[in-house]
Amino acid sequence: MAGTSRSESRTGLLNGFAAYGMWGLVPLFWPLLKPAGAAEILAHRMVWSLAFVGVALIAVRRWAWAGELLRQPRRLALIAVAAAFITVNWGVYIWAVNSGHVVEASLGYFINPLVTIAMGVLLLKERLRPVQWAAVGIGFAAVLVLTIGYGQPPWISLTLAFSFATYGLVKKKVNLGGIESLAAETAIQFLPALAYLLWLGGRGEATFGSEGVGHASLLAATGVVTALPLVCFGAAAIRVPLSTLGLLQYLAPVFQFLLGVLYFDEAMPPERWAGFALVWLALTLLTWDALRTARRAARTLRTERTSPSTTMPTGTVSAVRKADRVSSGAEPLKPAPSAAEPLDSSAAKP
Repeated sequence: MAGTSRSESRTGLLNGFAAYGMWGLVPLFWPLLKPAGAAEILAHRMVWSLAFVGVALIAVRRWAWAGELLRQPRRLALIAVAAAFITVNWGVYIWAVNSGHVVEASLGYFINPLVTIAMGVLLLKERLRPVQWAAVGIGFAAVLVLTIGYGQPPWISLTLAFSFATYGLVKKKVNLGGIESLAAETAIQFLPALAYLLWLGGRGEATFGSEGVGHASLLAATGVVTALPLVCFGAAAIRVPLSTLGLLQYLAPVFQFLLGVLYFDEAMPPERWAGFALVWLALTLLTWDALRTARRAARTLRTERTSPSTTMPTGTVSAVRKADRVSSGAEPLKPAPSAAEPLDSSAAKP
C-alpha cells in the first residue's frame, strides 16, 4: 500500500513538472508561428483548443456536466466573463513574447499570487496574516521600482497578473474541472474566433493557407499546446499535496524569465534586477508563511488524534483521516480558503 502511494506521488510529481515545464517553455513556441500576428494566433488557439478538448471529452465520455451547465444561466454568464479575461490574458501574452517582452511577461506571473491576495482583501474582505501583509507591501514596492526603471508602469506584467487573477476568481465561483472549464470557455470563444479567421481569409491576410503545410500544422498545434499541460496538471493535482503544487507553480515564470534573459537576450538593467529581487523576496515570504501554516495545521490534527483523553467530534475525525491521506500523498492538501490560497486558474496558463 505504501509502495502504491509512493508510486502515485512520483507520478504526480512528474506530471506537475511536465505541466509547469511546458508552460514555462511555451515562449519558444509562439515565435515559430510568425508571420502570423498575435490576433490570428490567438484566434487559432481558441478554435483548435476547442477541437482538441472536444475530442478528449468524447474519448473519455465526459459530457454530463455540459447539460447541467446549460440549465444554469448564472454559471454560464460567469464562464463568459472568464472567457473574456482569458482572451485578454492569452492575447497580451502572445503579443508580449513575439514583441520581445518575455521578461516582462514572466514578471506578470511572478506577481500574480500577490495580486490574488490583494484582490482577496479588497473584494472578498479576507484578513491577512502579518507576513502576507509584508509580502504584499514588498510587491507594491517592486512595482514602484520597476515603474521608475521603465519610465512608466510595467503594463504588460500588470495586465497579465490582473487578468489572470480575475479569471481565477471567476473560475473559483464557477467550480468546474480544468478540462471541462477549458471546453466551456473555448466554446464561447469559438464563433468570434472563427469569424475573425474567416474575415482575415476574405481579406487575403490569413497566413493559415498561404505559408505552407508546416505553418498551418503549427497553428493547429496551438490546441495541443494549450490543452496538454492542463491534462498533466490535472493528473498532478489529484496525486500530490496542494502545498507541493504551490511550489511547482513558480517553475513556469522562472523558465520564462531565464529564456528571456539567456535565450532572447533581453536587457536587464540594475533597476529591473532590483524590482525582480523584491518580487522574489515577497514570494519567498509568502511561500514560507504558507508552508509554516500548513505544517502547524497538520501538527494540530496529529496532536488531537493521539491525545487519549480527547473525544473528537465527527468533523475532526474526518479531518484527521484526510490529513493522513494528505501526508501519504494520496490526496492533495486543501487548506481552509484564505487570501493566500491560489485560485483555480490552471487553464489560464500561457
